[in-house]
Amino acid sequence: MGEGGLAAVAVEPLAARLGATKGSFYWHFANREALIEAALDRWAEVHTEGTIEEVEAEPDVRRRIRLLFAEAISSASADPLEVTLLATASHPQVAAALRRVTERRVAYVAELFAALGFPAAEARRRGLLAVTVYLGHAQLGHAAPSVLPGEDEFGAYLDEALDVLTARP
Repeated sequence: MGEGGLAAVAVEPLAARLGATKGSFYWHFANREALIEAALDRWAEVHTEGTIEEVEAEPDVRRRIRLLFAEAISSASADPLEVTLLATASHPQVAAALRRVTERRVAYVAELFAALGFPAAEARRRGLLAVTVYLGHAQLGHAAPSVLPGEDEFGAYLDEALDVLTARP
């Protein structure tokens, strides 16, 4: 999916690429939709739950948010799957997966802002804003990467984003 979008998820070419038969494919998946569902579940597990598990090891909440941003942004830069999925959000399975993953991400980041002392409603708004910033960064990373900060500016960029997101009136 990451290489060619949903159109690339076809049984025969995929089986051939894996050196398997079409019949062996159907041993593992009932149909193409089941394969898509499994791929979307794997994406959610690796790129959401796996990342959350990784950053939870950091005891300091502010550093946890920074680590989350750094991990998410570098993952999105290295893997076009997120942008590919956003481009195919009209597909029912993709739409459902994006909704689940986005709700989970917003809820998790809202928990982090709540842990910093923000009231629940404000923590949720800031969580939504943080996920929006991430998605915008991912889109720019594929559409116009030259406008994003380079490696030498990346740390300052993350610090500034975190300062803005955690600023108190």
